[in-house]
Amino acid sequence: MTATTAVPVGTSNDEGVEQSADRTDWVAAIPFFGVHLAPLAAFFVSVTWQDWLLCGVLYVTRMFFITAGYHRYFSHRSYRMGRVAQFVMAFGGTTAVQKGPLWWASHHRLHHRYTDLDEDVHSPRDGIWWSHVGWILSTKFKSTDLTTIKDFSKFPELRFIERHSWIGPWMVAVTCFLIGGWGGLLIGFFLSTVLLWHGTFLVNSAAHLFGRRRYATPDTSRNSLVIAIITGGEGWHNNHHYLPASVRQGFTWWEFDPTWYALKGLAAIRVVRDLKDPPARLLTQARVVDGAFDIGMFRSHWERAAKVTGAPITDVRAQPTAAGDVDYQSEHRTDVATTASPTDEPLSDLSGLMCRALACADQLADATRRNPQNATVTTTDPGPELTAQ
Repeated sequence: MTATTAVPVGTSNDEGVEQSADRTDWVAAIPFFGVHLAPLAAFFVSVTWQDWLLCGVLYVTRMFFITAGYHRYFSHRSYRMGRVAQFVMAFGGTTAVQKGPLWWASHHRLHHRYTDLDEDVHSPRDGIWWSHVGWILSTKFKSTDLTTIKDFSKFPELRFIERHSWIGPWMVAVTCFLIGGWGGLLIGFFLSTVLLWHGTFLVNSAAHLFGRRRYATPDTSRNSLVIAIITGGEGWHNNHHYLPASVRQGFTWWEFDPTWYALKGLAAIRVVRDLKDPPARLLTQARVVDGAFDIGMFRSHWERAAKVTGAPITDVRAQPTAAGDVDYQSEHRTDVATTASPTDEPLSDLSGLMCRALACADQLADATRRNPQNATVTTTDPGPELTAQ
């Protein structure tokens, strides 16, 4: 999940990455830090309980637009709705001051395509500060890669919202001032926005560092009840990375997922439709407790250990020097079982040895990832289901 202030749309992310350095844009970050400081001015004005109620209502409603709209709909297409409802969901998302739906969804799709790899826009392997907020302040991710969001960028109304994503936040801010004066603006709008930002950021950072892993995904995603409560159900992040296109992220009755409950209610009155539920047979597969090889954590631990040994083997995801080995930046993220095997050619350095060991780890992960409990492990794979669109 992602967030920050509005920027224009239209340029390719590839062009933006190549033409801009990966550095913090401190000038553009001034409004970001200004919003954080604004609630402190509430000490000098009258604040009522209505202002705090307004803060809570805006937090919950705008979080829903992010979780149900920007994330589960625009990023993963886990359900369907008409163009009017789609427009409302997109506009509602802009009120959370997290840019437009096309920018948000395009970067989130890249996160899923390259989770915990060098191309991941906000992997904690680059530091918790980077994954939480640093990448947002970077000059590298200001543009929108429309090639990753062609399914929604074809709608002119969504492109309009993308270009004018400032309208929603300004409307909410003015409304808060009219309702509660300075207290309504500072607490109702600014404080709820700051809380909303960091609640969203937790999914990028803490949900890859703290919690439990149910499924052996090729990344470091975790499940966390605390983050689920804060974000309206987004804390079941390991579940989500296992089946990204599932509209339901809490897979069991006790996994709190109010976004799912709300979408079920909207489906009952036919505002949304075709909600994608995870097939029951997949819920018992790839579970770490059943012996599925946890390639994601294996890579994470290996990489941390490699970093302390020195530069020659720092990047365990680099393409090996020995001919015939696997390029892991392109191969290891697929859900299809690999048939590639290490070659018999001599290795030229330690990085090649590591990559061959990772090839064996990938094959073991593929062989166990989608086998149901107590089933015989094989090297075949029935293929991905409910993957990200």
